[in-house]
Amino acid sequence: MAKMEAVSEKIESKNKALVLEAFDTLFNKRDYETAQRFWSPDYIQHSAHIEPGREGLFNLIKSLPPTLKYEPGTIVAEGEFVIVHGRFSGFGAPVNWIAADIVRIKDGVLVEHWDVIQDEVTQEQSKSGQPMFGRAFATNASAR
Repeated sequence: MAKMEAVSEKIESKNKALVLEAFDTLFNKRDYETAQRFWSPDYIQHSAHIEPGREGLFNLIKSLPPTLKYEPGTIVAEGEFVIVHGRFSGFGAPVNWIAADIVRIKDGVLVEHWDVIQDEVTQEQSKSGQPMFGRAFATNASAR
């Protein structure tokens, strides 16, 4: 049983690294040619904010300002699923987005995606007094 757990942990660790590299390649480096290696041509998109397929995702990123930045935070994996909690900033909206992106990996590529997205709040807006991402409040999240 311990051997199976070790194999599973190795796959999950590999999948987490794959997602982090894929997100950095597409969102931060804007390297669309390399990004094609990470996303399946048959990619299934469940996000309400993104057109269908890999092309829908890539076209969205191409339409955003070059100031777009993605910062990963907590990442967890189980089997073929990876969830990464991150911050999207510099994409032209008045506030940053905090997102939990859920991806399914098959044969070493991202094949399916879901997300849960919230507007990032300022310290004054936070009822808990805690930041939504990381250990400090963002300086560029505008107040509403």
